[in-house]
Amino acid sequence: MSLGKASVHARKQKSLAKCHALTHAEAPEPSVRFNSAMQTPVLVLNASYEPINICGARRALVLVLKGVARTEEEQGAILHAARVRMPMPSVIRLLEYRRIPHQTRALSRKNILLRDRNTCQYCGVVLHSSELTLDHVVPRSRGGLSTWENLVACCHGCNRRKGNQLLHELKDMKLLREPRPFSLHTSRHIMRMIGHSDQKWRKYLYY
Repeated sequence: MSLGKASVHARKQKSLAKCHALTHAEAPEPSVRFNSAMQTPVLVLNASYEPINICGARRALVLVLKGVARTEEEQGAILHAARVRMPMPSVIRLLEYRRIPHQTRALSRKNILLRDRNTCQYCGVVLHSSELTLDHVVPRSRGGLSTWENLVACCHGCNRRKGNQLLHELKDMKLLREPRPFSLHTSRHIMRMIGHSDQKWRKYLYY
């Protein structure tokens, strides 16, 4: 083997050895990029520690970097950017108390299913959200509106059976519970459903 080829071979071997060492080294701190985990839900607390909202991780980081909020609980991952290295928040708290005159949340399919715990409100079956639909208790064809009080989670079977009929016109169908209008209770319940897998949220939502 010529000296030139030997030199190239030696460099390759050294590079492979280095890669092998890095592969088997102790795992580094978990890190995420800007284009991933930015929509992870983050619980927002008022200055009084009262839960008031949920936002995406991107918005939470902006509030922390601007000095509007501080991180109370961390996810465990570290965000690495060009000039920033900071833990990803799981719970943030506003540094100044904000008056929340009326809590509201978008009327959406997702939020109705969360309120109803992914449970058909007629037969009680619990299904994945993709297997559920929304039913107007008073059908739209009968003057029913799309409101918190008139929309319920419903399986496709019950939805077909009910059709455009009113409940008093049916003998074998009734609601498990009356659909609730949006309230502080509903808001807390939806927050719990969204954050049920994050143990760090529990002490702020269950008391």
